Amino acid sequence: MTYSGEPAITTSIRQLDLPEQADRLQQLGTDFASLKNDISVLTAHPGSELLEQLTPKIRQTHRLIGRTLERLAELGTSQYTAVPGSSASLAVLSSVVESASKAAASLASAIAANPLDTADEVDNEARRSSAGPRQAELLTEATRLLDLSVTGCHYVAGGVLRNLRAHPAHMPLLPRLTGAQYTALEKIGEGGTRVFRSLRGGRQTVRAGDGSTIYAKPFAVLTETRLIRFPPSGTPLVLDVTVTAAGQLVLDMHKRAHTPTPAPPKTMPAATAAAAAGHRR
Repeated sequence: MTYSGEPAITTSIRQLDLPEQADRLQQLGTDFASLKNDISVLTAHPGSELLEQLTPKIRQTHRLIGRTLERLAELGTSQYTAVPGSSASLAVLSSVVESASKAAASLASAIAANPLDTADEVDNEARRSSAGPRQAELLTEATRLLDLSVTGCHYVAGGVLRNLRAHPAHMPLLPRLTGAQYTALEKIGEGGTRVFRSLRGGRQTVRAGDGSTIYAKPFAVLTETRLIRFPPSGTPLVLDVTVTAAGQLVLDMHKRAHTPTPAPPKTMPAATAAAAAGHRR
């Protein structure tokens, strides 16, 4: 109940591009994986070297936590909350915040356990030998927790798409494609598609994974409608092409719409069934 003069608390529902949110979560999981891999190869050598190695990793972990919180806040106040199954995905995303924060705490504990160098080399060696095992344990724990963050982000990214497929009433408006455009998207979805750009004239050739050429017009439409993307990896002259979450939904819905419905089982005419029953008697 609100009283006179008391401001009402309202929560506005954001209208998000849910496939784009799935893409962002997928990228977030990839970035967590890169951080995890970097930490997993560190060797616990107590002293100034370990401090230099861990300082940027702690900063990076906190940046990823911030991005996770942004995804959680946006999805948790959007139309996604009306989609059945969304609460489970949001709970997993909350657990990503927790696991990543614990990973940052483990790295911070490794810093706290790190003996900095002094002028007394004998004392340095004694403190390093006692700190090393504990620091190795903390780095291993941080790696494990970051691995949970990777899994959680990818699960939620897939969960957004699974929820939309299972409940088409909440499906966003997707581009309609011609046969040629859909065929091009399907080929790109199979993997291995690359754009090769020439040094002269700005020309480019798009090759699918099977070696066939994808023509410029359907490829341009797929790019403009954001059904495909160019990841940041690769050289300026060779770019890998992948399907976005929206593109994957287009593929899924197209296949579902064109999958023939199984014919109902044939039943015997009533007269034939009666005759068969009489014969059995």
